[in-house]
Amino acid sequence: MERGTQEDARAIEHLVAEAYTVISGPAGEPRDWAAMRAMYWPCARMTAIRADGTESCTVEEYIATKRDFLTDRGFSESALVNRIEVFGAIAHAWSSYSGDWTEPDGTQGATRGINSFQFRRDENGEWRIHSLLWQVETPSLPLPADMEARA
Repeated sequence: MERGTQEDARAIEHLVAEAYTVISGPAGEPRDWAAMRAMYWPCARMTAIRADGTESCTVEEYIATKRDFLTDRGFSESALVNRIEVFGAIAHAWSSYSGDWTEPDGTQGATRGINSFQFRRDENGEWRIHSLLWQVETPSLPLPADMEARA
């Protein structure tokens, strides 16, 4: 197998950015769920690791359970630092993120953490997300210094 090219790394970087973009937007703005479905494999899993356990779902389940929160609260999330590795038809992106939203009482909520994206090429040679695993930063689990935003 051959290692990925710079073109592969750029394609993965773009897909990571699109994954953040598709769930982000101001309150009341519908999200492009068709675009989200297209960037993930049909069998993809999305899993959050939390202090109280894990929550895992399909893309369809994610859309059904998170749609109202994302659109009603003006949720926005973006990458801080991405580390991308490509090997043949598989790739991984370790992506720290920062996000925010507005609570119903008008106060701002904020989050940071790390997303672990796994990718594979489809039959047309395009990269798609195979799975997404994430964990939110906590006081006892801060982001590593090299995953903080660079100035």
